[in-house]
Amino acid sequence: MESALEEVGRHRVKVSVTATPEETKPVLDLAYRHLAGSINVPGFRKGKAPRKIVEAQVGRGTILQEFLEHALPEFYYRALREHELAPIAEPEFDDVQVAEVETAGLSFTATVDVRPRITFAEEDYKGIRIERPVASVTEAEVDEQLDRLRERFAELETVGHPARKGDYVLADIRGYRHEEEIPELTGQDILYEVGTEAVVPELDREMEGARRGDILKLNAALPERYGERAGQEVSFHVLVKEIKSKRLPALDESFAKTASEFDTLDELRADIREKLRRLKEAQTDARIRDEALRLVSEKVTADLPDRLIDQETESRVQSARQRAELQGTTLEAVLQASEVEELQFRSDARAHAIRAVKADLALEAVARAEGIAVSDEELERAVQALAREVGRSPKEVRRSLDRTGQVTSLAGDIIRDKALGVVVEHAEVVGEDDPEAETPQAEEGMDR
Repeated sequence: MESALEEVGRHRVKVSVTATPEETKPVLDLAYRHLAGSINVPGFRKGKAPRKIVEAQVGRGTILQEFLEHALPEFYYRALREHELAPIAEPEFDDVQVAEVETAGLSFTATVDVRPRITFAEEDYKGIRIERPVASVTEAEVDEQLDRLRERFAELETVGHPARKGDYVLADIRGYRHEEEIPELTGQDILYEVGTEAVVPELDREMEGARRGDILKLNAALPERYGERAGQEVSFHVLVKEIKSKRLPALDESFAKTASEFDTLDELRADIREKLRRLKEAQTDARIRDEALRLVSEKVTADLPDRLIDQETESRVQSARQRAELQGTTLEAVLQASEVEELQFRSDARAHAIRAVKADLALEAVARAEGIAVSDEELERAVQALAREVGRSPKEVRRSLDRTGQVTSLAGDIIRDKALGVVVEHAEVVGEDDPEAETPQAEEGMDR
């Protein structure tokens, strides 16, 4: 197969393709087999009729149309791979010459919008200077983790003061709609944490200041998460039975033994400090990668195709819509609750889309400069990880990726990740952790 490339506009190319009769013969054979299997010819088993009889039955035009449905995509994608083109739209086929395919083969042109190809020199992505974020662990952070651990071992005790935010109210709650009791809003001996707004915000406001024995009555409109009932006006009757507060365990050796495998509070604090240190190091590494990506993306100065930005923007909008639906609400409701106009949301999504496209193009340029490719083993590991994530077998996931063409996208993700690794590896990371940050030795001295 021969192909030639011509630029016909900004990010738009025309590919001219010529395939020989020998190259087109397998596709033509396939077209005849498909059509032979769709007709009945007396004296022949289905699918076994000679070509001349098949052509006489369906017509030359039908044969050529069936051939083109298979041949155009096949030779078009071969040409894309040959010229390393990444289309961002469907092609426009023209000048299709197929009448004498048996003797002259096939020729056609395909005009299509493509992703820009950015070229980087080594100095564009190697030696990038990055400030290392400070990643010290403070005693206040250790104390905060200890408090969270105490919360997990807290006990509820009945108190005499009125309910306040963070307290728990033991109550019988009944929800009504026009005197009809709503099962999902009704229950006895419900332990409700004030301030969570788990039912409706109005209920939490009524519970604050309530005492044992109080009867609360209120009306409220159900929020979006109630699905079909969203917006309905509901009446609530609440009998307050008890007010309970959390009692945190004392921060001592006994607590250390109960909450961990350590015998002393000092050992528990040291373990928490070490885990925080490892966590902050991982966060620092992630921030360095983010900063490396941002800086290398700034090297992309080429104009970006509007169609590519529009596609990425719409993809982000649809992802936000799907996330809202998984939470039982709508994107419109989320925007309204956040007091964000849809026009502003789409403008922000477009800004993020531009940054994402630039980042991808920059990493693709690094990958080309470094000759980075993805191996079959790497691709298989990624498929297995994806299979574990979605709870399906690797074979099913691979079949689905192949069928939808997403295996190419997965390979691209791997290549871009490896390219970012190259940028980080050759970056000049400067700065050290804060020298005045507390160290375990200093803290021990302070304790003494």
